[in-house]
Formats: sequence, C-alpha cells, structure tokens
Amino acid sequence: MSTQSLTSASVINAQQLLKHWQGHRDLTRRTIVAFPDDKLFSYSIGGMRPFSDLVYEFLGMAVPGLKGIATGTWQKWADAEKVSTKAELLALWDQATAEINEIWDTIPPHRFEEQDVAFGMWPGTGISFILYFIDNEIHHRGQSYVYLRSLGIEPPAFWDRH
Repeated sequence: MSTQSLTSASVINAQQLLKHWQGHRDLTRRTIVAFPDDKLFSYSIGGMRPFSDLVYEFLGMAVPGLKGIATGTWQKWADAEKVSTKAELLALWDQATAEINEIWDTIPPHRFEEQDVAFGMWPGTGISFILYFIDNEIHHRGQSYVYLRSLGIEPPAFWDRH
C-alpha cells in the first residue's frame, strides 16, 4: 500500500462525527440530570465554576460555532440564555441538540477542511473547531464528575455514549 493512500484515506465521515458528538452530548445531558437541583447552579470545588456555567459555555459554543462553520459568517461568541431550573437548562440543551442536527446537514463538505477564524479569535478548520467543541465538553464533563462524586453521587458511565 502506498503512503499516499494512507494519508488520503477517510477515517471518519461527517455523519459518524455527528453521531460521535451527539453521543457525548447525550452523556452530558445525563450528567445534568444526575445533579441535584439545589447543586447544579451553585456547587463548586476549589473556586471552579458550577456545572451550569460550564453547560452555558457548551451551549454558547455549539450552535453558534456550527452556524459559523456552515456559513463562514461568525457572530460574536454567544452567551447562552441563563435559566434557573434544571428543567429549563435541559430544555435549552435539547433545543441546541435539535439545532445541531439541522445545521449539520447544511455544512458544505469543503467547510470541514477550509481555514477560518472561529468567533474572530481562533484560527483553524471546521473539523478542528468541532473537535475542540467535543474536547471542551469532555474536559468540563470530567470536572462535573468530580463534583458529583464529592456529593456522593455516581456519575453516568463515561463510556456509555448511546
């Protein structure tokens, strides 16, 4: 097999990437559900942000970021709507999940590899931005697992991304 064949082989397609991301989003949703209502918006350790603030960060990145990838037009970093109950936060999460699925199908294939500057700040390609969105969510979900465990709550299995 030639080296060129190895470097140009597709490892994952766009629909597989979306499924992977949505698997992580499902796990994050189950993590939100696991939090006690009275701790979701206030509990922290060592000065770290409460989990709700981290969820707002995910929400402020995902849909606005995908819109930028799809269109090449980037809005300012979006601040997610602030809510005061777990049910409202889950509703925002579910709305974003549906929007991600809708926007995904509008992304022209070339935009995954095209150079751009996300939110006017970060250079990269569409795929690098999406991978960052996923990595950021995983990183902060790990933080939420520490919170849950410190509260005596077993978090959802990290490997169960259905």
